[in-house]
This record gives sequence, C-alpha cells and structure tokens, in this order.
Amino acid sequence: MAIKPILFNTEMVRAIMDGRKICTRRIVKDDIPDDAMWGYTAFTSKGYISCRGVYADGYGEGFYKLPYQPGDLLYVRETWQYLYELDGNEQVIEDTGKYYYAATDTIPFDTYVDENGVKHDHAPWRPSIHMPKEAARIWLKVTDVRVERLQDITDDDAEAEGCFDYTSTALGFPDVWDSTIKKSDLDRYGWDTNPWVWVIEFERCEKPKEV
Repeated sequence: MAIKPILFNTEMVRAIMDGRKICTRRIVKDDIPDDAMWGYTAFTSKGYISCRGVYADGYGEGFYKLPYQPGDLLYVRETWQYLYELDGNEQVIEDTGKYYYAATDTIPFDTYVDENGVKHDHAPWRPSIHMPKEAARIWLKVTDVRVERLQDITDDDAEAEGCFDYTSTALGFPDVWDSTIKKSDLDRYGWDTNPWVWVIEFERCEKPKEV
C-alpha cells in the first residue's frame, strides 16, 4: 500500500463529497501502439501492466508502471487556503489558523495579510497542486485500475465519473473531459483524439492514523 496525492478540480471535489464520483480517468502519456492489447503475463512485474502491439521496431510487449494500485490510499489535493484571524491592529491572533476549501467554503475576511506582511483586499485561493498532505480532508482507497480508450466510456461509466446533467451521460462527458485539458494539449489528449487512459476506481475512506 502506498499513500499518494491526486488532484481534482472544484467541481469534481463536490461530486466526490456528494457520492456521485467514484472513478476518474487520467491520460496514459507514454507512446502506445494503436492496436494495443492490455493485460498481465508471466513477465509482468508487480505494479506494472503489459501491453502487446506493433511498436516502432515491430510487434512486441511493453510494460507500463501503474500510476496507482488497488489498495493505495490517495489524498485529494483541492483548491484551498489557510488563514489566521487578525486583531484590530492587523496582527495575527494565534490559534485561529483554519483551512478553507473552494469547493465548500467562503473566505469570511474582507482583507488579507500575506506571509510578507502585505495587505490585500481579498484572500486569494491557493492552487490544488500546492496543497500539503496535512490539509487533505478527503481520502480515497483505490479499488481497481485498468486501461482503455477514452471513447470506450459508457453511460454507467460516465455516471461513475460524476456526470448526471445530460440525457445520455456518456454524451456529456466529452465536454467535461476537454475542460480539464490545456488548450495546447487538445490535439494530443482531447476527446476527439481518443487517447489511452488510466481508469481509476475508488471509494471514500478515513484518513489513516499513521498520517
């Protein structure tokens, strides 16, 4: 079992907290044969998956490290902030430090003094990528990991991804997917390119005591 971070945007954090999201898809960024056949063979090491297909130098078998494995614990990195209350002289009041999360909270302060003592009108949210483990309030346990083409998603799969706002949830997923991809990467990883993706299923769990 490993403990690893995983990033989710604010909308997806809400879906996880509501119990609507129990799966996520992440890009396989390696060069994969178009005719890839995925599985496990006698030569597949623990923590890897086998891929057979036609590579640049001919037909062969490649091995790719799984980003996560069943049983791994993931702490969700989300948009956040950590602030102290200030007294009338704009001095920090000790023991008032608190984490705030964009998915559920509103920062209740009109002014903000940063770590350099500079005063701002509003406290900015901090990017999820910079959220420390101790700030994590959502923990997930990986239950399954597999590889498939992005466009293989079904209605049931899309619902597990947290998409409920369409007559056919699978039809609504392309917009959700493309919204998470940088514009400069859409020609490589956008819905229309049908990339290979890791499909990671998970369930909510408690924060481990040893953390």
